[in-house]
Amino acid sequence: MDNKTLRQHIIDELEFDPSIDAAQIGVAVEDGVVTLSGHVPTYAQMVAAERATEGVKGVKAIAMEIEVRYPFGSSTADDQIAKRAADALAWNIVPPDSVQVTVQKGWVTLIGKVDWNYQKVAAESAVSSLKGVTGLTNRLEVKPRAEPRDVKRKIVAALHRSAQFEANNIDVSVTGGKVRLDGKVKAWSERRLVEKAAWAAPGVTQVEDNLKVE
Repeated sequence: MDNKTLRQHIIDELEFDPSIDAAQIGVAVEDGVVTLSGHVPTYAQMVAAERATEGVKGVKAIAMEIEVRYPFGSSTADDQIAKRAADALAWNIVPPDSVQVTVQKGWVTLIGKVDWNYQKVAAESAVSSLKGVTGLTNRLEVKPRAEPRDVKRKIVAALHRSAQFEANNIDVSVTGGKVRLDGKVKAWSERRLVEKAAWAAPGVTQVEDNLKVE
């Protein structure tokens, strides 16, 4: 697919998504590498724009240069964001007192340890949609809980169960709680699915994704 066609597909996808105000988002494409620029009114929209772009066939990598610009006079104080973030985490599936929240100029940092990666993902999702958030750093760690051999077996089994990609093209190696993925996939969205399968195994604390999009 040529750069012009891929760029138009991405623009169409951004405009199609009702959760994204794409009017101020710029799209540039060079050999499958997409650069998203401009600005959006919320951090949640910035995340949604990245996810929508990942799902377009032909995308090999994404450079995010989008800024969050809240309308004049609608900014939220850091202490209010921190309070709302703490409440949102308590309402979700994150264990109480396992996450520390710090906020600086709207940028939220999550620190702590959780038992499962889905809790780490849930914490980020709960906070990213809050009003006033301009960015997020998720430094939550997953506690190692399983033997490497068992982790690999479960990941490989999950990949073979999926009908969305060819599992035989993917190599999985595990050292401690660290998973390394090598091989190739056909689309950026497939790469995300493989990562998700790796993170779903108990005891995984880190995923090194070396998959190539071809």
